[in-house]
Amino acid sequence: MHPFATDSRPVGRTTLGLLALLLALAAAVLLAGGAAAGKKPALVAPAPFHRVPAGIKALSFPPDTDYCLANFGIRCYQPAQLQKAYDVGPLFAHHIDGHGQTIVIVDSFGSPTIKNDLHVFDQTFGLPDPPSLKIYQPAGPVPPFDPTDDDMAGWAEETTLDVEWSHVFAPGANIVLLETPVSETEGVTGFPEIVKAENWAINNGIGDVISMSFGATEQTFPNAQSVYNLRSAFINAARHHVALLSSSGDAGATDYELNLEDLYPFRVTSWPTSDPLVTSIGGTQLTLDENGNRLTPDVVWNDPYGAGGGGRSIFFSRPDFQDPVRYAVHHSRGVPDISMSAAVDGGVVVYYSFVSDSATPGYHIFGGTSESSPEFAGVVALADQIKHGRIGDLNQAIYDLNGRPHNGIVDVTQGNNSITFENSDGNTYTVDGFDAVPGYDLASGVGTVDVSKFAPALAAVAQQHHW
Repeated sequence: MHPFATDSRPVGRTTLGLLALLLALAAAVLLAGGAAAGKKPALVAPAPFHRVPAGIKALSFPPDTDYCLANFGIRCYQPAQLQKAYDVGPLFAHHIDGHGQTIVIVDSFGSPTIKNDLHVFDQTFGLPDPPSLKIYQPAGPVPPFDPTDDDMAGWAEETTLDVEWSHVFAPGANIVLLETPVSETEGVTGFPEIVKAENWAINNGIGDVISMSFGATEQTFPNAQSVYNLRSAFINAARHHVALLSSSGDAGATDYELNLEDLYPFRVTSWPTSDPLVTSIGGTQLTLDENGNRLTPDVVWNDPYGAGGGGRSIFFSRPDFQDPVRYAVHHSRGVPDISMSAAVDGGVVVYYSFVSDSATPGYHIFGGTSESSPEFAGVVALADQIKHGRIGDLNQAIYDLNGRPHNGIVDVTQGNNSITFENSDGNTYTVDGFDAVPGYDLASGVGTVDVSKFAPALAAVAQQHHW
């Protein structure tokens, strides 16, 4: 989406999240002390922007937090740090690691080196290989990979982030990658193929939770009916109790216009994250030390490179599960539902070797809500394992749980998703977003999670309702 690692929507407007930032661009921002007059730097049109330390496309070693702070002026995190921060260790110690569950990742084009890259990632960070990583192309064969094609390279980056970081949170889960042959951009483009692939997986009993790190601004669709026509896989998933997750976006309370370059100068949100049959995953910023200990409470992701998406849908009215938070969502479907790590200043280390431009295989820093959605997919896999079956109505379970004590939900009460940007007309705009407040809000949802408490509580509430 823009410099340093954010809404990764390759060339068109693809995924919500990954973007690593060219260090050359980042350095210019950092040296300037951020944006002039305290404003954010202009967002770059949706495209894959890797971070390029010292003019190199990759690091030959996995950077740690101290290295990133010293060399780039931002924090970066390795798997063990987020595992500690989200308290997954106690579950792993009891062999709750997603075993027997399958996480489905959906991405346009995919990555030709994903199996090798995940293995190298696992070897680097002491993670086990997943029981299986299977790749399917049920919507048609994907075009041959061209590493000089920015769109394909961007999706390959997104694929890598999705696969590697879902695996971090559920290392015992199987992974299925659904690759589609048409790039998702804005509006309807790319979604028919995604729907076909997801229906195929659901109908064949493949997968317990599906993560979607992409989206299109609601206003870029011709009309509401054009969205409703794309919901068959979501309805199918609900019938089969398959959980659907989607990134909430990386442009705060706004998002991209149909020209793929400008942001709307008013509040908007995107689909599928706005769909009531989908759990919307927002973004937070974590401040951790080298061991994964929190130095400050989590806040809404809003750094010089992006902000967590959130707002009210124009297509969907308030679903029943959000009746307890009608004070915030009013008469509309509100997003996000829940949040996890997504900040660029606090991005995660990713390894890939498909090579784009003059890049060399190596380690990169990614951020955005393309990170938070697969992370939460891992959490859902843990809860499914505890329950010995699929959670079922995930959104209802989350909001039911939100009203209970000892639920593992950690309220996020600081930050906002307001955003300032420059459009192609040369004008600077500010879209006032939503503040984090005690309880539910349109910046962080119900908050974030302490996984060792949240996953068992989620499984228990689902058992109680016989979902």
